[in-house]
Amino acid sequence: MAKIFFLVSRIPYPLEKGDKLRAYHQLKELSKTYDVVLCCLSIGKADEKAVAHLREICTVEVVTLNPLMIPFRLLFALFSSRPFQVHYFYQHPARRKIHQLIDQHVPDHIYCQLIRCSEYVKHIHHIPKTIDYMDAFNKGMERLASVSNWFKRQFWLAEAKRLVRYENLIFDYFDHHTIISEQDKQLIYHQNRKKIVVVPNGVDTSFFAPTDSQRTIDIVFTGNMSYLPNVDSAEYLVRDILPLILIQRPQTKVLLAGATPSQRVKALASSNVEVSGWLDDIRHAYSKSTIFVAPMRIGTGLQNKLLEAMSMELPCLTSELANNALDGKHGEQLFVCSDPQSFANETVRLLENPHLRKEMGKSGREFVQEKFSWTASSKLLTEIMFGIKF
Repeated sequence: MAKIFFLVSRIPYPLEKGDKLRAYHQLKELSKTYDVVLCCLSIGKADEKAVAHLREICTVEVVTLNPLMIPFRLLFALFSSRPFQVHYFYQHPARRKIHQLIDQHVPDHIYCQLIRCSEYVKHIHHIPKTIDYMDAFNKGMERLASVSNWFKRQFWLAEAKRLVRYENLIFDYFDHHTIISEQDKQLIYHQNRKKIVVVPNGVDTSFFAPTDSQRTIDIVFTGNMSYLPNVDSAEYLVRDILPLILIQRPQTKVLLAGATPSQRVKALASSNVEVSGWLDDIRHAYSKSTIFVAPMRIGTGLQNKLLEAMSMELPCLTSELANNALDGKHGEQLFVCSDPQSFANETVRLLENPHLRKEMGKSGREFVQEKFSWTASSKLLTEIMFGIKF
């Protein structure tokens, strides 16, 4: 049985972040066929419950980063051309430990999730390597800059420039390259970017299945509520879109559900808006809601929240930015809106039309069942790494 050394920047459980979700489901699928060694970085003491859960799936090795070293690494980054996030996750003792683990486990392939981990393995040439860019982070930084104050804007723009250079540079250190969407692929500026293979996320449609629960919430938006693109979306939904909805439907209720809500998100709570914080089972947020609205304005990649909501037959509204990766058909699988008024109009239309909600919900679930499967995604990853066709 071939062995895969699977390197990630944090323990991929619980699944409150997109990179964790992607790594977790890839691990589950790959471990059915291969001997997988998960090597995860941990800033400080690891979450033992999370590690124990992952050990039910595969071999787990945790490499601890010293949190006291991170400020020094970021200070050093000021005199370097590498991205700050690469410096944030890199420490020399961790590099030695990772190389020892590779020598110990003797893998047939190294899979590196995100460029922030690439420094640890880029000079290993005797073992084939795949890098998963996941998202085009350079564009994500540009979009963050567009909604930030002057000081933060300068930092995000500087980081975007570093990422463009580094994403291009690191390409040649790896044998294979994957990314989450065609949209993100076009934002990697390497002359051979056509070799990057799009490996989309999937959704467990048996887990995220429709329910007959009572719908007490009109609109739900989910995600890690400390992640700036989600914070921005929550504010846009509540401050720009919701007031237009309330003119027509004063009783409309909104739920903002997800881990670690920032103070900016908590401040959105009102008689019309509930901020739930962490939920042990995010399906509860979907099952008690009537429609899902994801008005993403910044960020990159494929929005897992949309896949989950569509799988549960929630009618969905989103932005063109988010739909570029999803590629759903406006008016059939979801509504794609461009400004607060169009979001408000389509939201009210759905809330007042049960037949339309039912038809769009069914169409959305059929769409994700056909296009977004973790099994199919992992088979494609296997083909990339080992040349095995199914």
